[in-house]
Amino acid sequence: MHFELSEDQANLRAGARELARSFSDDYWAGCDADTRFPWEFYNAFAEGGWLGIAIPEQYGGGGLGVLEAALLLEEVAASGAGMNGCSTMHLTIFGLNTIVKHGSEQLREEVLPAAADGSLHVCFGVTEPDAGTDTTRISTFAERVDGGYRINGRKVWITKAGDSQKMVLIARTTRREDVSRPTDGMSLFLIDIDPERVHLSPIPKLGRNAVSSYEVVIDDLFVPESARIGAEGDGFRYLLDGLNPERILLAHEALGIGRAALDKAVRYAQERVVFDRPIGQNQGIAFPLAEAATRLDAAELMARNAAWRYDQGLSCGKEANMAKWLCADAGFHAADQAIQTHGGMGYAREYHVERYFRESRILRLAPVSQEMVLNYVSHHVLGLPKSY
Repeated sequence: MHFELSEDQANLRAGARELARSFSDDYWAGCDADTRFPWEFYNAFAEGGWLGIAIPEQYGGGGLGVLEAALLLEEVAASGAGMNGCSTMHLTIFGLNTIVKHGSEQLREEVLPAAADGSLHVCFGVTEPDAGTDTTRISTFAERVDGGYRINGRKVWITKAGDSQKMVLIARTTRREDVSRPTDGMSLFLIDIDPERVHLSPIPKLGRNAVSSYEVVIDDLFVPESARIGAEGDGFRYLLDGLNPERILLAHEALGIGRAALDKAVRYAQERVVFDRPIGQNQGIAFPLAEAATRLDAAELMARNAAWRYDQGLSCGKEANMAKWLCADAGFHAADQAIQTHGGMGYAREYHVERYFRESRILRLAPVSQEMVLNYVSHHVLGLPKSY
């Protein structure tokens, strides 16, 4: 088994690192404190052609795989940008996979080139207040009318909705009680975020405040039939095409945050002198940092494995879920230990590790909680009875 990156992948990673690190920790702290979208950062990556890294070349993208996209996002997170940086482009990379695979040629030509050059922002509307992780219980409904559908419903935790022109939306087209399987009767749409019909309310939250999350109310929105992605009723199956890449990308983002935190902690442990010697000389400081590094490296192997399997067209549900669990855990552990290493100063915004800590915490909840990953592993990998 070969673990080294190719020369092209190594060069891609180096280029992403150089551009990402041209934006300082203070830049990101300012965006986070002011709840300001990092347009300078986003535009720099758009101009560099990074946003369409996984979009097919015929639509203006890079035509690369999930592994290359994951390397990009890992470097963004590791630069100190964390989730504030990754979330500006994350959805362009994985969210449009459903259109690449199942959208009509008209939709592809309308959306993909503009997304690749950064001029079109698209968000992803799945989660609902009363459904949570159980997507089969969504209540947003698209009713058939002449020429298309009329949609009503609510979504929550929709990242970047306020900065987007369109949304990939899943809605029921047949009521749950009228289908033989709960996963049937859902359809995907690409809708316009029309302020007359789509009402957005930002959600105050713990971290990643430069990229807002929203509650969305859709009120009698008409969409033409051409806005449907793929066949009516197959939306849940299409949605699954995005879940494994999303877990793989977020796993790498968690790694990046963990590495940023660990780098800060190691530097502080080398420079901070107490009792006439650097605190990093003390095993009570050194050993936990060594453990954090070990956890990150071990988690990286599973994340790389999952990305490679996806790009090879192999099954990767087990690997993608395990990678998300391991990387989220390792990244959070590293961020927590970075605060501990800094002592009281770790709680101060000046050293930035508190921001890494807040952003690493997200990844133990989203896009799927650690507990739901273990549900998947226990049922689908170990063959134990389903618990929900």
